[in-house]
Amino acid sequence: MTGSDALEPEAAELVRPYVITKGRGLPDEAQLSLITLVTAAADHQQRPTRLSPEEQNLLDLCSAGYLSVAEVAGHTRLPLGVVKILLSALTEGGYLITRAPVQRAPLADKQILEEVLNGLRAKFG
Repeated sequence: MTGSDALEPEAAELVRPYVITKGRGLPDEAQLSLITLVTAAADHQQRPTRLSPEEQNLLDLCSAGYLSVAEVAGHTRLPLGVVKILLSALTEGGYLITRAPVQRAPLADKQILEEVLNGLRAKFG
């Protein structure tokens, strides 16, 4: 063995995404967006179903508390689509709880704001 062999990184195993996702499709964007929060269900350890290593890794990661879908993908270094599919399957199986992002507040009507501003100017000068 030469010194250059010790410096070469090990080749990572290549597993195709469709093998990890078992051929399932992407969930709706409304169901799991990048900022949807996920956490493990309280009774997730009592379920007898056997999970794949990737699903178990996601479940262990989400057991610590709420994480966004983007954070989960970043921690696992899996493609975002694969993470969404696995999280969707775990949610449907009752392993995860999702919390949808807060909807943006509607913008105030410009006419109302102008009337308030004009009223304040009339009163305070």
